[in-house]
Amino acid sequence: MHPGALLQLTSSLLQAVLRLDQPADRVVSAFFKAHRALGPRERHTLAETAYAVLRRRLQLQHLAQSGTGPLERRLAQLAWQGDRDFLRRGTTLEENAWLDQVQHIDPATLADKLRHNLPDWVATPLKESLGAEGFWALVGALDGIAPLDLRVNVLKARREDAMAGLAGEGVVAEPTPYSPWGLRVQGKPALNRVPAFLNGDVEVQDEGSQLLALLTGAGRGEMVVDFCAGAGGKTLALGAMMRNTGRLYALDTSDHRLAALKPRLARSGLSNVHPVRIAHERDDRIRRLEGKIDRVLVDAPCSGLGTLRRNPDLKWRQSPASVQELCALQARILASAARLLRSGGRLVYGTCSLLRSENEDIAQAFTAAHAASFEPVPAGEVLAEARVQGSEGLVSEGFFRTWPHLHQTDGFFAAVWRKR
Repeated sequence: MHPGALLQLTSSLLQAVLRLDQPADRVVSAFFKAHRALGPRERHTLAETAYAVLRRRLQLQHLAQSGTGPLERRLAQLAWQGDRDFLRRGTTLEENAWLDQVQHIDPATLADKLRHNLPDWVATPLKESLGAEGFWALVGALDGIAPLDLRVNVLKARREDAMAGLAGEGVVAEPTPYSPWGLRVQGKPALNRVPAFLNGDVEVQDEGSQLLALLTGAGRGEMVVDFCAGAGGKTLALGAMMRNTGRLYALDTSDHRLAALKPRLARSGLSNVHPVRIAHERDDRIRRLEGKIDRVLVDAPCSGLGTLRRNPDLKWRQSPASVQELCALQARILASAARLLRSGGRLVYGTCSLLRSENEDIAQAFTAAHAASFEPVPAGEVLAEARVQGSEGLVSEGFFRTWPHLHQTDGFFAAVWRKR
């Protein structure tokens, strides 16, 4: 494709993405379906440029003010993720001169807000939690691209064998540092063509998410509930932990999300999973399970700010008001899920948020309100019980915490309780 045409397409994609009315990955996917003639390299340039703009939106919009022409075209040039010499063949002499000038600006001379590229309502609490050094380390990590993590399905393969099978297909992977099931892959291979993926030996799952499932301690023959199952990544991990025995309920309010679980379930070889669509957190189907369940995982709906490396649009699509609504929902879901536990059962509350308001504050409020029936369990004890290497570095204030800049995972939080 001619450089000018590809730049114009990138500008069109940015125009759609920056409306921020849909998840960016959905917008990009729809755009590619409408432009099926694009090759792999062109798709890569388009998508990565769009995500680069979302990551550094404030900075790039500031720099773009000095240019001329449509804003999206200027942003595309500033964030271009393809070959720069190729790009220059599609731009004017004036544009090239402007771009050379802007690229000589040292980002360190810009205002803090233009360096961290976060809304104030996100940046302020993170600075308070992490301090200046930790905050800027996190900012650096969020500006990068998340690695591709896989979970080995222990029902079908050992980690060493899965790693060897991937290597035979040209996919280089190494064990993750914490999860006993995890593999970290170099690059972005086409997994849908790799036998190890097609036959269910491995599934895509961030290492932090794997550890969240591991905190449940789910075992053979137990009754387990994944209260907010979504597309089932943690459900599949729980089923494998249970060695395909017992009964595992995957609850969710979305038919679409539960439908996405079906092909993954078929690959996994699990037969102990029972997907159940519920209308809300107090659905009658839930009440029938009260007092019968050994383990409950609540991977609560949240802002998703722990996944900003993958979903940078979330920091612009969420707001203080939306997070406040989520916090109220999180508290309701956690209280409802707690009713399912039998005496001695384990409750795990988790999010993929970085904010205390969705994490520690929710957990501490639950502990205070349910002190007579639920006892907090230090996450360090649970991780040590599961023989997680380096588990002491995954704990903060007694809770499970992962950070992109410290653990190279998405940002996850979890609290654990035992039913008295």
